[in-house]
Amino acid sequence: MASTVPASATPAAHVQIGQSPLQHEPLGLFDGTSFTVTIGRCTDCPTAPQALWYFADETIAIPAAQEDQGSATQPPFLVWLGSPELIPQATLTSDHTHLNIEGDSLIPLRLTAKLPMNRSYYNETTARFFGSHPLRLRGRTVSTAEGPLFEARTIWPTDFLLTPDQARTVPTDDRTLSRLIEHTDQLAADTVTTHRLWGKTDAAWAGKPVLAAILNGAQGDDDEAHGGHFGIVTGRVGPNGEWADWLVNNFYDPDVVSEKGILPAMVPMDNYLMDLNSGQSYYRPSALLVLVLKQDRIPAAYQTGIQDVYRRFYRHELEYHHTLLNCAGFSIDQLRRLGWQIPLQGPSNRLKATAGYVYMAASDRSLASGLKAYRYFSEELTRLLPRVAFEAIGNDLLHLLQQPDSQRSLTPFEQWLREDVEAVLYVHIPQIPSSRALGTYAVASLDEYQQRVPSDRSQWKTIAVPPRPFPAELRVAPAPVEAATIPGSVLALTAGCMFGLAWLGRLLIRRR
Repeated sequence: MASTVPASATPAAHVQIGQSPLQHEPLGLFDGTSFTVTIGRCTDCPTAPQALWYFADETIAIPAAQEDQGSATQPPFLVWLGSPELIPQATLTSDHTHLNIEGDSLIPLRLTAKLPMNRSYYNETTARFFGSHPLRLRGRTVSTAEGPLFEARTIWPTDFLLTPDQARTVPTDDRTLSRLIEHTDQLAADTVTTHRLWGKTDAAWAGKPVLAAILNGAQGDDDEAHGGHFGIVTGRVGPNGEWADWLVNNFYDPDVVSEKGILPAMVPMDNYLMDLNSGQSYYRPSALLVLVLKQDRIPAAYQTGIQDVYRRFYRHELEYHHTLLNCAGFSIDQLRRLGWQIPLQGPSNRLKATAGYVYMAASDRSLASGLKAYRYFSEELTRLLPRVAFEAIGNDLLHLLQQPDSQRSLTPFEQWLREDVEAVLYVHIPQIPSSRALGTYAVASLDEYQQRVPSDRSQWKTIAVPPRPFPAELRVAPAPVEAATIPGSVLALTAGCMFGLAWLGRLLIRRR
């Protein structure tokens, strides 16, 4: 994508093409100017060394001044920016090789490199998609013999806006969210689609704080990713409906090296969705459940509380686990700690948990394999499956707002929801076209998961990722995580099956 400036264009004279990413916009609820841009190798950062270790060569934002932990106005102690520069407004030239920046000359454009393990990337279909939208870009200025160019890492369509006049009002029931999630093929593929689930049609959203849940769908090229991904978002609607600067609380396994370069972090929405390697929108469609609010207290309470979770997480006091504590578990646990009594759904199937434990332990001759199967079927579903968490949050919120239950004793946080929510929105975010296979919606159950994937595990499409060893000197002893207890009778049955298989194997060998 790198090229020289056409003869008709004036050569760029800037040493730095983009501006500071904190100069004119916030990070979530917080003023960007209260942060400093640096990298994780900084020697004078007050941020914990465990957090900095993950971002050694990454651009991050840290607060310019530290406040007391637990303060409702305490800014995030580390935000992953990814890039040191921001171009707020630009368009692509027709040949997709230059940026046309208002009031400036044409700027040569190139893309950040595709990570070696990433199976697909931006291609001509991506360029055509972005060529039809006004853009904002994160990246860096690179000096070349021909002059400076802009190396883009994140590209975001600035006409992806949330405005009341573009929202479709839809009637709601307990299946509304499921229907919206599963009918993504009926929605626009080149822009966001907003549905108003609750609230006045003439209400203004500009400047209003938000708490949101984001559900990323299933990948089309990875059979281990049909469950999707999940996070809680805080921020404020921009003056024209902008939301690229909202803050996503993204929990991800820190002990593996993602093929897409994903790191667990508090991260701006544009990076989360549209980083050229790690952006969720490059490999699946997404859904956003947005609570437009009268005041900051709900999102501020969440963001303050989740920061302490991140501190413990980076120290490995809390450890990511695909069944016991994953992206859904981290996120919904914090909402419940604040007092939101989101109804539990219960485990998938205790009978299948027992059968799965016995079968996998005996067939693989591994108690660890059996334990993994047992935990999947016995874990609380709102903590296990992103889509179940997403729908449980949305449905309970609508019940609180539309059908007050006289038998339900509201917590102070739930009373805040009743008082502060002005609108509830469902936003569909399309997958960006690229060389990657199209994704679809996330599964709502483990049975649905099993129906999607080949019955023969060896036929699954998977992506092997290497481990990321964490320095022992930085590790804090992990806190115990409550897990389902396997009944003694199941352990005895499993031991019997394993013994029986071993005996049968020896008998067959003797007969030979």
